[in-house]
Amino acid sequence: MNVLLIGSGGREHALANSLTKSPLLDRLYAAPGNPGIQRVAEIVTLDLGDHAAVIDFCRLMNIGFVVVGPEAPLVEGIVDALEAAGLRAFGPSRAAARLEGSKGFTKDLCRRFAIPTAAYARFTSATQAKAHVRKEGAPIVVKADGLAAGKGVVVAQTVAEADAAIDLMFSGIFGAAGREIIIEEKLEGEEVSFFALCDGERALSFASAQDHKRVGEADVGPNTGGMGAYSPAPLMDAALAERVMAEIVGPALRGMKELGAPFKGVLFAGLMITSQGPKLIEFNVRFGDPEAQAILPRLEEDLLSLMRACAEGRLEERAVKLSPRNALTVVLAADGYPGPPKKGTEIRGLDRAEIMPGVIVTQAGTRREGGKLLADGGRVLNVTGLGATLAEARARAYAGVDAIDWPGGFCRRDIGWRANSPSQMG
Repeated sequence: MNVLLIGSGGREHALANSLTKSPLLDRLYAAPGNPGIQRVAEIVTLDLGDHAAVIDFCRLMNIGFVVVGPEAPLVEGIVDALEAAGLRAFGPSRAAARLEGSKGFTKDLCRRFAIPTAAYARFTSATQAKAHVRKEGAPIVVKADGLAAGKGVVVAQTVAEADAAIDLMFSGIFGAAGREIIIEEKLEGEEVSFFALCDGERALSFASAQDHKRVGEADVGPNTGGMGAYSPAPLMDAALAERVMAEIVGPALRGMKELGAPFKGVLFAGLMITSQGPKLIEFNVRFGDPEAQAILPRLEEDLLSLMRACAEGRLEERAVKLSPRNALTVVLAADGYPGPPKKGTEIRGLDRAEIMPGVIVTQAGTRREGGKLLADGGRVLNVTGLGATLAEARARAYAGVDAIDWPGGFCRRDIGWRANSPSQMG
């Protein structure tokens, strides 16, 4: 079958690499894609906000399945439009995508269906929000309700920091996403990303990862979309995964069905593993970026077949076949990120990294100009290493990074540091 992949980041490059392995695939198209994706798919120019144009393209090119990578088109209802036109797509409906599109909606779902999460309150007034902070004290977490490209969360260590975050959220910097804010207690523990495939009725445990959101080493500095990740998460053993499915994923799936918005696609649970057990930080309704770059190379079965089973409501309750190997992904970002990135700097040496054993390079914010590969975004490249141990995966990833010649970029040199113990690093 012909497949259309929507998106342009490192996550979509990793998805494209996995989709091309499927015996079900005839031709893969990508919109808007990137120079890396162009090596395995045909790039097409589409206005993703114009659902009618996307549908027309699918009919013209006999597209049998659409894979939606990023969250924004999902929240805007692209899957509803495709399905109304008789086209199959991987991803949730607009109503189900509220799990990511509105943090307040998700917190209320947790309260209604007894999903363990942080205590919270919702506000549309800065005055009332600040009064709540003074009542609760710090540290405390301030979140924009809507999509904010991974930057709408502030963990305030002091009341003054919380006040500044509240003012920032209501300043309009995040547009409609900041019209309402959520203030939560700060959970203590270790963060884990957990992914489950869902078909509206059933959920299948997929994989775990841990990522590094802060721009600086030792997890300091402002939040980013993610500076690196590794999979599997060392602390996510079978018993803990079973508990997450029973206490968090299962109730969410049942709750969404009860609300008339059954969830299909991949449910990404951002978790805090506390002394009381796993608690939900937030849900996302798509694969993580950069978690996908670490998870998907470990998949040892047909991704396209799994995605179709989700969309068609026929998931089998079984274990997904994942390699026992470890994977670690390092993100290379342009100077200036997470502020305005420096664009247009040349990147060389990708071919050297790509031929190294156990190394995969995926592109994100890149463009081609003549024969040159140039930086064209904040997070620009991802280098993934695979190994029998996390230490081996890490060594291969950084060897790949060092083979790339890009003076205009930087990366963190400590990805995987939380797992840096003899028992976990191997």
